[in-house]
Amino acid sequence: MRTTTPNSPTPHGRWRRLTAAAATAAALALAGLGTATTATAASTTPQTPSTTKVTWAATPCATPKHKGDLACNSVRVTGGVTAFEKQRAAQNGVTPKAADATSPSGYGPSDLQDAYGLTSAAASDGSGETIAIVDAYDDPNAEADLAKYRSQYDLPACTTANGCFKKVGQTGSTTSLPTADSGWSQEISLDVDMASAICPNCDILLVEASSASMEDLGTAVNEAVKLGAKFVSNSYGGSEESSDPSYDSAYFNHPGVAITVSAGDSGYGAEYPAASPYVTAVGGTKLSTSSNSRGWTESVWKTSSTEGTGSGCSAYDTKPSWQTDTGCAKRTIADVSAVADPATGVSVYDSYGVTAGWYTFGGTSASAPIIAGVYALAGTPSSSSYPARFPYAAAGTSALNDVTSGNNGTCPTSYFCTARSGYDGPTGWGTPQGLAAFTG
Repeated sequence: MRTTTPNSPTPHGRWRRLTAAAATAAALALAGLGTATTATAASTTPQTPSTTKVTWAATPCATPKHKGDLACNSVRVTGGVTAFEKQRAAQNGVTPKAADATSPSGYGPSDLQDAYGLTSAAASDGSGETIAIVDAYDDPNAEADLAKYRSQYDLPACTTANGCFKKVGQTGSTTSLPTADSGWSQEISLDVDMASAICPNCDILLVEASSASMEDLGTAVNEAVKLGAKFVSNSYGGSEESSDPSYDSAYFNHPGVAITVSAGDSGYGAEYPAASPYVTAVGGTKLSTSSNSRGWTESVWKTSSTEGTGSGCSAYDTKPSWQTDTGCAKRTIADVSAVADPATGVSVYDSYGVTAGWYTFGGTSASAPIIAGVYALAGTPSSSSYPARFPYAAAGTSALNDVTSGNNGTCPTSYFCTARSGYDGPTGWGTPQGLAAFTG
């Protein structure tokens, strides 16, 4: 397995910088020993449910199968008491119990809408808008699992029959679909559920690439736009390469379309396609309830030196005109952020290749479709606009929650990896507080 250095070129293929969790998970899978947990796993000392630490593992698609593949940016909680379970237990006055697959154990739509000031917009906006989810391989249960999620939270039905849900391959075919993959199916469930949580009235277009190569995923992005989606979510990434600027023009230069991309889960170090100047790069936060006026507080998501939200200064991609930070001559990641810490993760229903049930997920794979949903609530961008610039016009206003604490590693220029007042790499300009920062 070839490792890479953050911000360094990778001339022989796009291997994503793997987290320690992903590498260990891969080794255990090969050995037939099951799934590994992260370095934050509970100790071997017995603990009561109220103090059991949350444990999680990278999803299988976080480990590329082939040289040149990109990886999904998601992790799944495997045990412990989540922030949601603690919150619910405190409200009910009972001892929190460890999460299991029988009921939701992560934040749901009402939590996320409340945290980001979207409650009224989610109830009335988004009708007629289409959010495209681009992922690799097929999830045979995508529509049924989405129905379970939406029913649980009293969201309107979104099915093929009522025209709300559509699944196609990268060429637009509804019948010629890629090979099914249980790892990417977990990613797909996460993505479609988060888009639904933020914009319940939006239609969902799932575009499944034939593989996890940049060429196939990029073709799927183009197909999503061709089919009319004005909001396209991408929850995958890989190490930068000198060829990335050619991919920018081939796949991501779509004026009038809001394209969101997860910033990565490996801590400090630029990833592509988050580095594309045409996309909104989405970092990740730890989201917790609070007694403050907002009712929530956020900090940079960081589990360890090798796991946390991505950020960085691109080695190859040019700086967009609306990005004016002076420490990086090229593209700086990220632009905005949303919840990604698995310890404060989101609830997802998934049934393909796992025990059917409720799981809690984290990773910037959660934050990218959340931000796509916010853009969709804000309405169709003008045909000549680049929506990635919208949050910059609202910088420093109450339209964004400025995240000022935490870091995702060490770096040569402090704000590339450390939160501060105003713009910083891990969280960009902050998290949504309503729609104003996402309207052209």
